[in-house]
Amino acid sequence: MLRSAAAAEQHSRHPVARAVMEVTRKARVKPAGTDSFEEIPGRGVIARIGSETLLVGRGNWIMDTHRDSLGHGVTDQIQTAMNNPELEGLSVLFVVQAGQLLGSIGLEDNTRPEAAQAMDALREKGLKALIIVTGDRTSVAKRVAAAMHTDYRAEVLPHQKLEMVDELKAKGHKVCVVGDGVNDAPALAAGDISIAMGAAGSDVAIHSANIALMNNNLNRIPFLIELSHRTNAVIKQNLMIGALFIVVFEGLAAAGYIPPIIAAILHVFSGLVVIFNSARLVRAGEDIEHAEAAALAQPGRPAANASRPHWTGPYRTCSRSCSRSCS
Repeated sequence: MLRSAAAAEQHSRHPVARAVMEVTRKARVKPAGTDSFEEIPGRGVIARIGSETLLVGRGNWIMDTHRDSLGHGVTDQIQTAMNNPELEGLSVLFVVQAGQLLGSIGLEDNTRPEAAQAMDALREKGLKALIIVTGDRTSVAKRVAAAMHTDYRAEVLPHQKLEMVDELKAKGHKVCVVGDGVNDAPALAAGDISIAMGAAGSDVAIHSANIALMNNNLNRIPFLIELSHRTNAVIKQNLMIGALFIVVFEGLAAAGYIPPIIAAILHVFSGLVVIFNSARLVRAGEDIEHAEAAALAQPGRPAANASRPHWTGPYRTCSRSCSRSCS
């Protein structure tokens, strides 16, 4: 089953696909080769191995779209698996090859160790609403949102994420979108501010965003807000410094109180003051980063959960614990 699942997912940049490939690598399973590949955003992937069609994705998508190609009893098997209490709280992918169900892969979203701290920091900075918007099952989104003390929208397709952003903007809200996958690209492009988690993000997501963060640390988001506040303050200071030097010293030179050459020197000096004042932002950024590191190092902070595959269920089911950012 893993060999077939990896055959389809090896061509995708989606975080779920990367999780499947990591399990495959740890299990030392070599993916099969494919003749074609198509990714259906928010639903799954379709690949061909010779004359056989390979489907990896949501159970509802497979049953609704490919029902005619499924073998006898496969629909009932998928429905039974979807109702399996062992898979409650997991994002489940089903693997179907040549119309036969090979098994399912369950993925668990463990919250990142800094996620709760980042959410608290964003609230302290005045953000009015924090919403997890994901294509995952409601049970998965509810569990993660409860841990983060945020609202959630589950089982949302890419175009519905875009509609949600447009709806919030139409109500007069300023919307910041954070994402990392192909499915997030339309919403990222529509946000007033958009941030791609660059280290794990797809190229499409990065190119659709205003800002790309080159690591997965969610504390970088409140860091950006704090740094932008300090940058705005420095800009205002620089404008005041420049205006003060121009009005005072050039006015004195025009009135004949100081020689023009002195006024010119003081004008150059004002430029240096502006440069050195702006350079303080570099130190400010370092100070914020050090404060973040110290906060994460506090005793009692939860450690990242271990990730390992295991097999359960009436037929073979791979359950993979993986840490991802916002879905």
